[in-house]
Amino acid sequence: MKRSDLDIRRDQIVALLAENGSLSAQELCQRLKVSVQTIRADLRDLDEASLVQRRNGVARLRQQAENIGYLPRLTVSHSEKHQIAQAVQQLVPHGARVALGTGTTVAQCARLLATRQDLLVATNSLHAVMALQHAPGARVEMAGGSVRLRDLDVISPASIEFFARYRMEQAIFSCGGISQSGEVLDYNTEEITARQAIAACAKQKILVVDSAKFDRDLPCQMQHLWDYDVVVTGAELSESLRKKCAASGCRTIQVALPQ
Repeated sequence: MKRSDLDIRRDQIVALLAENGSLSAQELCQRLKVSVQTIRADLRDLDEASLVQRRNGVARLRQQAENIGYLPRLTVSHSEKHQIAQAVQQLVPHGARVALGTGTTVAQCARLLATRQDLLVATNSLHAVMALQHAPGARVEMAGGSVRLRDLDVISPASIEFFARYRMEQAIFSCGGISQSGEVLDYNTEEITARQAIAACAKQKILVVDSAKFDRDLPCQMQHLWDYDVVVTGAELSESLRKKCAASGCRTIQVALPQ
């Protein structure tokens, strides 16, 4: 087997564990159509790389200081992210001024926003720039600074200063996770600071978050769901969270999850 094929399968394992929480070797081999022996070898190597933890016959991701790679994240909740993007598309009119953050869900939103005409977009994501390449009449401004090659985005003091120069109508961004009590979480303070900068430059703040990110235990917290104007997700929020959002004037849009 070529090394590239091996890497692809192990990225798929990481994505499946990120989406499902934990899976047995048997469940993984059924989903990936390979032998149990192959999956066990993959899990052993991923365990040694401190990505996966094996215990009591099941595997789960280890708690990490940063998100998993961009390509594995593309497969996590892919259909749900498309539904989220369709809902966001309806919120953005032609000619809008929009700030776009980083991540796979925001990139999916950018792909659908490419159907809008005459957008002004400020972003720190190269994925968003590429998605908007053929948007009719679009003007796209990209943040400068050091590029994170793994994710093809810019999270730096320079990118934060970049967003401060704009007055946008809408900001669309994501986060690393949501706690049960509605705290908006991330992997590090740099991600939080970038999200604050993107949100601060716009009148309407739109948080997009797929259901796999709920109930994650991440180290950094800033604000709550109800601190934003719109939350678009496939997750079913608890009654308590819905009430807090409604009381704060936060509109929640729950998209249908694929069957």
